[in-house]
Amino acid sequence: MAQAADTESSRTESLPVLWQFRMSHYNEKARWALDFKGIPHVRRTLVPGLHMVRLLRLSGQKQTPVLVLGGQVIVGSGEIIQALERAYPMPALFPAEVSERQRALELARILDDELGPVLRVALFHEILPDSALCTALFTQGWGAPRRALYRLAFPGVRVLMRRDMRIDARTAQDAVEKTLVALSRLDNLIRPASYLVGDAFSVADLTAAALLSPVARPPEFAYPMPQTDIVDRVRERLGHQRVFDWCRFVYAKHRGRSAEVTLSKRAQAEHA
Repeated sequence: MAQAADTESSRTESLPVLWQFRMSHYNEKARWALDFKGIPHVRRTLVPGLHMVRLLRLSGQKQTPVLVLGGQVIVGSGEIIQALERAYPMPALFPAEVSERQRALELARILDDELGPVLRVALFHEILPDSALCTALFTQGWGAPRRALYRLAFPGVRVLMRRDMRIDARTAQDAVEKTLVALSRLDNLIRPASYLVGDAFSVADLTAAALLSPVARPPEFAYPMPQTDIVDRVRERLGHQRVFDWCRFVYAKHRGRSAEVTLSKRAQAEHA
């Protein structure tokens, strides 16, 4: 048994390691890129509110996702995708044609800046008051006793999350208005059953669909999403059903299989 565990540890120690939140659209971007390229990797799931010390030690900051790739610590989904495209160029997420590549990268950047942050604020403003829902979202894979302790601690975690994301009634309303603007722009770009740039799936489509996923709730999302009518109400408030339908089309066609390597408990401890 010990020899088998040592063999497993040796086999996996050189794999990329993704430090992630499960229920996060920026983290989903990084996971999707790894899976799309078929890159075997290890995932280390963190829990909001309990993650900061670990990430500060690893990367000098407290945001996810963080990828450790060949000894390099890479912070942020956009930077992670850039690094993966250099190290694993096929299958490509960047279009080969120069002008299309520039358009795809620029659109991904705009979506990261103008849609992702405000959609997160609008959604978290609605779900953070529900301690039971947030516990279910954030502690998947935990046993009942630890989940119960996290729920007891969640009022304090909620304060930290609202402070870090600058969430209050005013910023939430502003976020909804800005989300509607971003969705309108995206609605003008999408073509049903097609792609944002050129005739093939690219980083632009991956970015848009991943950022929309918490509200669109595609069944191919990497982890089970707890059932709640809160998200449905947010989606109805935002409208733009065509955009969310397009997101589900992209997921159904391109999300594919996970390339995560599942470790034994001993190997997980060694990777911790």
